[in-house]
Amino acid sequence: MPIYIWKGTNRYGDAVSGERVAGSPEELQRILQREQITVASVAPMKAGLRIPFLKMERVKRKELAIFARQMAVLIDAELPLIQSLTILAEQTRNKYFKRVITEVRADVEAGSSLNQAMRKHPKAFDDLFCNLISSGEQSGSLDVMLQRLSEYIEKAVKLRSQVRSAMIYPTAIITFAILVAIFLLWKVIPIFGGIFAELGAQLPGLTFFVIKLSGFIQNYILFVFVGFVGLVFLFRYYKKTSPGRWAVDRLTLRLPLFGKLLLKVAISRVTRTLSTLLSGGVSMLESLKITSSTAGNALIEKSVLDARKQVTEGRSLTDAFRTTGRFPFMMTQMISVGEATGTLDQMLGKLSDFYEDEVSASVAALLSVLEPVLMIFVGGIVGTLVLSLYLPIFSLMSQIQ
Repeated sequence: MPIYIWKGTNRYGDAVSGERVAGSPEELQRILQREQITVASVAPMKAGLRIPFLKMERVKRKELAIFARQMAVLIDAELPLIQSLTILAEQTRNKYFKRVITEVRADVEAGSSLNQAMRKHPKAFDDLFCNLISSGEQSGSLDVMLQRLSEYIEKAVKLRSQVRSAMIYPTAIITFAILVAIFLLWKVIPIFGGIFAELGAQLPGLTFFVIKLSGFIQNYILFVFVGFVGLVFLFRYYKKTSPGRWAVDRLTLRLPLFGKLLLKVAISRVTRTLSTLLSGGVSMLESLKITSSTAGNALIEKSVLDARKQVTEGRSLTDAFRTTGRFPFMMTQMISVGEATGTLDQMLGKLSDFYEDEVSASVAALLSVLEPVLMIFVGGIVGTLVLSLYLPIFSLMSQIQ
């Protein structure tokens, strides 16, 4: 259905405007009149230039959390669902998300349930979001489910930012060291190489190697740059393939410093998602299916799906997780207590809180360890290049004496 831009005044005489999805301008005018809005103008939205690979059809997790929290407040205040969606659509700055909310509002107004309308937009609302909305609609506790969703997304965003802070710092330092080394090889070392050639200095092995490497960089700097960019894109493409994802995820869990941290992050995601879904009334099998897709690691995802298969065969969740051999002993023990006492969702929530605290502590410890290691790494690269330039000078000074 087309999108129309409208302007008018509300019952208080204030100027209002917005965008709506409607079958025709007349239909939109009837809708607005029911909301006590005097319509001044209605015009179809002009189609702008759209290049497929430049379209930013994405909703940030933070925007989704704000949407869920605000909608929970509006529903709790007993505002009609249509009006709540209208308010949220008009105040969001993300044009794609605004269009999604507007289309969801139109579908709800046409008779669809909220979760059915949201399922038409998987880029904005995933299965977890839609299932909890469905559960909230069926139980009459939509505001409670939206509140849980906002808390879940906010904690997921916090967890992701902690992991990024641990990964970005060493990546930035290593990239900086490589760029400095390339610059020295490209611009500085050739000057010294020319001086040594004029003086007829006998070059040590390290200096000879560095000067040859500098010559290669000088002659093929463009190919080096293109090759580096190509490797980055090739790696990202390979990671998106099924074999590549398995290989990369298996490797990341075996990394000396980062492996345990990434495992804790994956377990925290699994327990938090499963806790949120079960507390929202979603069935165990559906919860495990959705949870597997949020793990962020192919190996953990397969382990959750294997556990789901065993649950369908009649085994307890504790035995299913324990059989996979991928989850820690403490996790299976607490799940066992939760199943025995009927508080599985609460135990999973406590587990997630514990592992989130573990991630925070691990990130702080990792950064404190990485800082001196990275300084030594950077110093080693630059120091080696500088030493290679001084070795021939020492040789010439010994000859003069």
